Amino acid sequence: MLGALPVVAEFCSRLRIRELVDEACPVRDLAELTHGQVIEVLVANRLTSPAPLVHVQEWARTWAVAETFGVDPDLLNDDRIGRALDAIAPHLDHLAGSAGLSAIERFGVDASRMHWDMTSISLHGVYEQAEENFAAPKFGHPKDRRPDLKQIQAGIAVSGDGALPLFHRAFDGGAGEVGQVVGVMKALQALASRQQLLMVGDSKLISYANLAAMAAEQVGFIAPASKTYVGVQVLRGLDLAAATPVDYLARRGAGKPAERRGLWHVLEDGMTLPGPRKKDPVVKLRRVFVHSSARARAAATARAKKLDRARDDLQRLERGLGSRHYPTPGKVADRIAVIARDRRVAGYLHAEAGIAPDTGKPTLAWHFDQNAIDAEAAADGWYALLSNLDPGHADAEQILRLYKGQEAVERRYSAFKGPLAVTTLYLKNNRRVAELITVICLALLIFCLVERQVRQDWPYARPPRSRACTRGGPPSPPDGSSSTHWPVSGSSLVPASHHRSFLNRPIFSSAFSIYST
Repeated sequence: MLGALPVVAEFCSRLRIRELVDEACPVRDLAELTHGQVIEVLVANRLTSPAPLVHVQEWARTWAVAETFGVDPDLLNDDRIGRALDAIAPHLDHLAGSAGLSAIERFGVDASRMHWDMTSISLHGVYEQAEENFAAPKFGHPKDRRPDLKQIQAGIAVSGDGALPLFHRAFDGGAGEVGQVVGVMKALQALASRQQLLMVGDSKLISYANLAAMAAEQVGFIAPASKTYVGVQVLRGLDLAAATPVDYLARRGAGKPAERRGLWHVLEDGMTLPGPRKKDPVVKLRRVFVHSSARARAAATARAKKLDRARDDLQRLERGLGSRHYPTPGKVADRIAVIARDRRVAGYLHAEAGIAPDTGKPTLAWHFDQNAIDAEAAADGWYALLSNLDPGHADAEQILRLYKGQEAVERRYSAFKGPLAVTTLYLKNNRRVAELITVICLALLIFCLVERQVRQDWPYARPPRSRACTRGGPPSPPDGSSSTHWPVSGSSLVPASHHRSFLNRPIFSSAFSIYST
C-alpha cells in the first residue's frame, strides 16, 4: 500500500528529520539502519496508520516503506525501534528546536507570533521509579477528571502563520503551568531569531514574574486575565454602551441569520501589577475588556437552567416535608445544602427550615435573591485581555483578533490526541513517554506543514477550520515589512509604590491515556 507515504517522505526530507537525528545520534558504519531512518519511519507511521509500537513491523510490510524510505521492514523489530528511541532521549529538546528552525528556514514560516498552551496525558501505571532528566509522572489536575491517575504534561507552541507546532516540551505531571512560561519564552525567542516575539497564551501566562521577564526581554504578550487579577466586581461595573463594536464574526455564527449572530465590543483602560516585594518595579499593562453577546446569552441560559432545576428540587422537597426522608428540620437543611451545592445556586438561594407548632412537621421557606442574580448577570459576556503591546501598533480590536488565534493550539492538540495517537500505548518508563511525545509532535509538524502548503498552493482550498474567523483579519505588518514586528509599550516597568501578592491556580487541558507495563 502506497497511500500518503510519498507526501510524508517528501516533507520529512525537506524538514531534514533523518539528518537532524543522525547528526545528534550517529551510529557505526556497520549499522544496517541509522537512528534517523527509524525515527523517520515512526513519524510516517503516525501520519498514515498509527499503531502500537509492537505492530510497526507489520505496518511496514503492508505499506510501501521499503520503496519510499529505503528501509527493510524486517529490520524494524521492537528492539531496533527501542534503541532508536533511547538514542534520541538525551537530545529531545535539541531535536524539537532544530525541527522548528528547519521548518522556519525551509518553508518561510513567520515565527514572530506564537500561541502557547499545555495539556495533560494520563498514565495507567505505577511508575514508581521515574528516570531523572525526563518528565516525571505525578498526580495533578487533569481535565479528564481522573485525579486517581498519574500524568505527564506536554506543551506546544504554534505559529500564527499556519498554526504550525514549531516547539514542544514535556513537563512533570505536577508542574504548574505558570512556572514554565519564562523557560518557554526563551526557547521561542531563539526560534523567532531577530524578529520581536509576541507570545499569546491562556490565563496561566499571567504572573508578576512572567510579565516582568517579558518586559525585560521586550517580548510582547496577550492573555486573558483570571479573576485573581480582574475581579467580577470590575466586570459588573462595565458599561456596554461605552464600548466600541468590533467587526468580528465567529465561525459558528457564519451560517446563522444576522439577528442571531454574536456581536463583539471592546473597551480599554490600563492597570498595574505590583511585585511580591515593595522594591519590585510595577508592571504597567493594557487591559482590554471584551464583551461577547453569544457568551452573554450562553451564561444567561445556563443560569436559567440551574435556577429551574433548583426550583424543581425545592418544590419536590416541599412536597416531601414530614415524610420518612425529611422528618426533621435538620434533614431538610441538609437537603437544602445539597441542592445549593449541586445546582450551584448558593449565591442567591435563601432558604430556612423550621417546624410547625401545631403539627410538629418541618416547614420550608425559600426564595432566590433577585438582586444577587442581577449582579451576576451584569458581568455576563465580559472578560479581560491583558497585553503590553504598543497601542500605536495594535489597538483594542486588533488585540482581540490576535487573541482569537489561540484556538489553533486546541486544534493541534485535537490532532495530537486523535489521528496521530492510538488509544492504548504500552510504555515501560517515563523516558519512553517523552520519546514518543517527540515522535508524535514531529508527525504533527509535518501534518500541519502539508495543510499549510495545500492552502497556499491551491486557490480553492477552504480557510482553516477554526472556532472563529474575522472579517478584517489580523493586523498587517507595519511599514510593509515581510515579517511582523511587535513593539511593546515603552514604559512597562515603573517604580513600585505598594506591595501585593497574587495566587495562581494551574488549570490543565484534556488528556488521553497511556498504559505502562
